Amino acid sequence: MFKNIIRYLEWWFIQPGNKLIVKNMQLTKAEEQIMQIMWELGEGLVKDIRDRFNDPKPARNTVSTMVRILEKKGYVGHKTYGNVYLYYPLISREEYSKSQLFGLLASYFNNSFPAMASCFARENDLSVKDIDELLADVRKELSQDKNGK
Repeated sequence: MFKNIIRYLEWWFIQPGNKLIVKNMQLTKAEEQIMQIMWELGEGLVKDIRDRFNDPKPARNTVSTMVRILEKKGYVGHKTYGNVYLYYPLISREEYSKSQLFGLLASYFNNSFPAMASCFARENDLSVKDIDELLADVRKELSQDKNGK
């Protein structure tokens, strides 16, 4: 039964329009932390980003430098208002998450979705019932996507 679930999910990923383009989107932990804040804020000044950090907060210059690095990498853009920069994410959390997931699939599972899913099921001690519920959720979501909901 588990093999059928894996085959179904693998089939879905090879259908036209369902393939995801994996870009090299590796971020450092600090960059990813700033991106998490940016995704929550939507847009913000360096001060706004810094204020979201727990104490002890990084220096303003550190946050500013990291944001500029993210901008050079193409993750963040900015609008200029006089000498004030309002930063905003250029890449959505979903795009980044997909990139990380598929990077993991390529790097550690030889692009084999069944191998990754099997590992996940084993490591999380999933029962057949859990897997059936997962497959039902996937089918429901795919159905909604196809119906434009």
